[in-house]
Amino acid sequence: MKPIIALTCAINEERTASLLYHYVEAIERAGGVPIVIPYLMDDEAIDTILKACDGIVFTGGADISPSCYKEKQSDMCGATEPYRDEIEFRLVRLAIKAKKPVLAICRGAQLINVALGGTLYQDIQSEIETSVAHRQCEGRLEFSHSVKIERDTPLFALVKSENMRVNSFHHQAIKELAKGLVPMAYAPDGIIEAAYLENYPYLRAYQWHPERLCHIDKHNLAIFEDFVEFIRSL
Repeated sequence: MKPIIALTCAINEERTASLLYHYVEAIERAGGVPIVIPYLMDDEAIDTILKACDGIVFTGGADISPSCYKEKQSDMCGATEPYRDEIEFRLVRLAIKAKKPVLAICRGAQLINVALGGTLYQDIQSEIETSVAHRQCEGRLEFSHSVKIERDTPLFALVKSENMRVNSFHHQAIKELAKGLVPMAYAPDGIIEAAYLENYPYLRAYQWHPERLCHIDKHNLAIFEDFVEFIRSL
């Protein structure tokens, strides 16, 4: 049977859930069956969903509220989704407790870092000097810049290269890396672009959007295939 993969989604002020199709398509391409997690606040209900799925993807989206990492919100911080923050921090806690395989993308990577005790740049351009366009001008299905991949990491083992082309649609990023997370790749300006959780079955976090590139690039597709294949091996 194909593994069931739960995906988080945007949750607006009316608690309406929505998800871009690219995530669904990427999971299907990799051989999984995607389901969407709606707004839930009962731990038992969330735990029931986690037990029914084989893995979970924390997807991209709105900024995480700086209050989640004990900072005052700056004027450069973008729109936040309090209901989404609320459910996703519960999901992270319960998913890690259950040792579920986790794939985190963009906001998802930032969420994992904050949930484990790290912090974020609320706005890269106003906080560090950089010539990297983390919010690219190119189309959303095109490459923007390359990342430098660290040897002896799961990502290097997967793509077998020290460099990889990615896209970029974020203005926040990992600042202080949480304990237990290990960097896998960096942007040219030193921003952490990928990380994994050591001493954990499978948790990979990517700052870019591989779901938008997996139809044209084997390395970005491999990110999803690796996730699904790991689950199948259990």
